[in-house]
Amino acid sequence: MAEAIPELGPPSHFFEKHFSTLADSNRLGPLLDLACGRGRHAVAAAERGLRVVAIDRNREYLEHLSKVVIKGSGFIEVIELDLESQERARLGEARFGGIIVSRYLHRALMASIESALAPGGTLLYETFLVAQRDLGWGPRRDAFLLQPGELPRLVPNLETLDYEEGESGDVPPAQTARLLARRPKSRTDG
Repeated sequence: MAEAIPELGPPSHFFEKHFSTLADSNRLGPLLDLACGRGRHAVAAAERGLRVVAIDRNREYLEHLSKVVIKGSGFIEVIELDLESQERARLGEARFGGIIVSRYLHRALMASIESALAPGGTLLYETFLVAQRDLGWGPRRDAFLLQPGELPRLVPNLETLDYEEGESGDVPPAQTARLLARRPKSRTDG
């Protein structure tokens, strides 16, 4: 029997706050945990019954994640993919009922993230603000840090349902932008 990854830690407060919205979106397609790392959100969602696709470039993390015994009725499909190695990474069209991105930023992927959501699907995105530098850990380069108010502007075709900036409430403390957004349904979607 495989063991859970000890470094997982609990899901973020923002994930917990909006889990029911992500769960509702699972009827539209699986939840994508993009740049999942060790998989703390993928495991939490699967153990609560969701279908999850976990993508990351770290083969070791994914191998361990694929062996985690899920205690609920959900499951995790792992896919190894370097999202930054392609000129234009594509995630597919309208494939996912929900997408979660935590502590990862690659601005070139934002249009692909929008189009990968099924109409009515939700995006839960949390990542570091430039103020994170003051805490002495995490990314330092501007390419990996958001300016205040930037995150909603990166997904202009989605409807913002909740947006927060500042102290995340997680351990260790982090300065993050947190967005919950929905892809509008087209007129033919009903």
